Amino acid sequence: MFATTLEAIQSTTSKRSAYVRGILVLLAIAIVFKAVWLAQVGLGHGRELVDFAAFYITAKLVWLGTVDQAYQFAKLIAIQKEASGGHDGFMSWTYPPQFSLLLAPFALIPVGIAYLLFAASTFALYLAVLRRLAGNSFVLVLIVFFPTIGITLACGQNGLLTAALIGMVCLFFEERPMLAGIALGLMVIKPHLAIAFAVYAVLRRSWVVVTTAAAVVLISSAICTAIFGIGIWSAFLQSVRDSSVFLEHGNYPMHRMISIYAALRTVGMSASASFVAQGVVAVLALAVVLIAAYRRMPARDSLGLVAIVSACISPYAYDYDFLIFSIGLALLLPALLASAREWERGIIYALPIPIGAAGYLQATQMAAPHQGEASLGALSIGGFAMLPLITLIVGILLLRSSRTEAIGDAGVRCASA
Repeated sequence: MFATTLEAIQSTTSKRSAYVRGILVLLAIAIVFKAVWLAQVGLGHGRELVDFAAFYITAKLVWLGTVDQAYQFAKLIAIQKEASGGHDGFMSWTYPPQFSLLLAPFALIPVGIAYLLFAASTFALYLAVLRRLAGNSFVLVLIVFFPTIGITLACGQNGLLTAALIGMVCLFFEERPMLAGIALGLMVIKPHLAIAFAVYAVLRRSWVVVTTAAAVVLISSAICTAIFGIGIWSAFLQSVRDSSVFLEHGNYPMHRMISIYAALRTVGMSASASFVAQGVVAVLALAVVLIAAYRRMPARDSLGLVAIVSACISPYAYDYDFLIFSIGLALLLPALLASAREWERGIIYALPIPIGAAGYLQATQMAAPHQGEASLGALSIGGFAMLPLITLIVGILLLRSSRTEAIGDAGVRCASA
């Protein structure tokens, strides 16, 4: 019933248009509201920093010539505490220098306007790519991922940007591989989310994609070295090592992560056992990539499968990174509408909703005074929801479709006989 209701929304052009307009108006209001809020309260005033505030602080450090301090946790803690008016919360900085350089122009304008430009531009890019991929199912995907888009905009994260880049890899992979390679190379800002597509490109021997992506990474790295100095890389690598220690000790908000590692840690499992489970999931995800690369299936289906497993390989993935899944679902919807039963489609549409909604509620709780520590003990809903969601989709597309093909081939042979 839930699946039928959602799918009925896209039955006519007028219905689709009305729902899309309503959703976009709500999200546009959210962007403006957040921009005004940031303009009024600044970066903190004794409150927990939102993610975009951390972006803005690092962008300021670029112009001060001290961006290396963003990768030194002890110094960054002091910088963020001062910027937030004395709040003890901390957001580590483990982004490659390319993302620090990308953010630099935003430090030249007031934080409210900077957020407005960042959020609006990345949201517009995401919408443009998603519409191309989803077609008439655009409104359905928007509804299912409305909470995840909301939490991404609320904290000012880059999930819309990374989802758009992955979407561009899918959009151009077959017909315009150089553009796909550029988009894949730009994923250097979050390389752990691009592992699946890098492997897929190599397995498919799409050398234009591979070499173009490598060139983008190398050229951008050379530019960062020229601007920041060679020492920026040792500082970056040290921050990655420090971050792994933070992750092992559970010092990140695990309840907002979507990996099986985070899910198991929130129910009390040890770090070593959780890492083993994450390793198993990563191997299975790469096995799906292998199948997608070599099995005969439509290109949109193989790329969609790669997209949905992209966010489950690394233990470090948040609810806003889940937007990459929306790219995969947009690609796979035609196949799912043809092969999945109604109750299966209902589950596929329903499970993404609490992932974003829980993230939004938990982020709101963390922002409230004296609630941050309590939130750290919450359950990782996204981490537990991801696996059954991916398993169901993979099972429908690979196992059921293979049986259907086998029956069809047998029927053809019988007819021929």
